[in-house]
This record gives sequence, structure tokens and C-alpha cells, in this order.
Amino acid sequence: MNSTPAPATTSAVDATPAAYLARAVALATQNVREAGGPFGALVVAADGRVFEGVNRVTANLDPSAHAEVTAIRNACQGLGTFDLSGAVLYTSCEPCPMCLATSLWARIDRVYFAANRDDAADAGFDDAVFYRYFEGGAEDREIMPVSDIELPAAERVAPFTEWAHTATRIDY
Repeated sequence: MNSTPAPATTSAVDATPAAYLARAVALATQNVREAGGPFGALVVAADGRVFEGVNRVTANLDPSAHAEVTAIRNACQGLGTFDLSGAVLYTSCEPCPMCLATSLWARIDRVYFAANRDDAADAGFDDAVFYRYFEGGAEDREIMPVSDIELPAAERVAPFTEWAHTATRIDY
């Protein structure tokens, strides 16, 4: 499996949340057999089209190639939009903070998952430090400090000023 968008599949005869979730788990299991990570996801668009994604972090040398992100990318490309309002994400494991944020930016309506973050940690995929980074205090952000560097106001907001004056922009 590569990073090109997967074609949309039509919904199966049993198009229930449990069936979609079972499909995400099956995708994850098959992906392990194909040198990928143990994660699979699918986006069911508002119109019923289904877009799949699997974890290809190590296969593609891309730390953002999580199954959920890949499924969202495939859905956006397949539907020709970055707004997945009305869509549902089914994933084999509780989304990490990056995948959850991507789901929020894509305007996904709902997320269902099978394994939880503790199950993932037991298998060697412990995202606890990332959850703490966002949920905790300053001491939890020491793994990667993020701070601004003071620039003159006009310079630091120049991209936003340009954006505001661009008539052809696409708001999101």
C-alpha cells in the first residue's frame, strides 16, 4: 500500500458501526502482514462512500502517515474537499492527539474506535507523553518546548495580512 488515495468502496451489505469498526481492525491486521503498523481506519462520508487508510509510518518514512490521517487524506482527495462534515471515522485504535486534531480540522462528525490508548501502550505504542503534553502543565511540555520569538508586529502577521487581502483565498 502506498500513499496514493485509495478508491472509495461502496458500503457493504452490513453497513453498521460494528461492521465498519471490524473492517478497520481487519485493515490493521492485514497492514501488519504488509510491513505496516497495526492500525487501520476508514472514513464513511455523508454520502455513504467509504475511504480506507492504514498506518505507513515506517513503510513511507512519514511520521504523519497514521491510519486515521491516511483515511482522511483519501476521503478528502476522493470527495474533492477538505471539509468532511457529516462523515464518521472508524479506527482500530483510539486516535492519538495528531489524529484527533486532524479529525477536528476535517470536521469529522464522530469517531468510533476499537482498542484504547492503554491497549496500544501494552503493545508498545505509548502515546501517554503526548496526551500529557496537551493536557498537563508546563513540566509536561519539556519534551519539546514551543515558544515564540518576538518580531515586529507587522512582520509576524504579514502572512495573515496577505491572506485577508487575497480575494481568491479559500476560507477554512
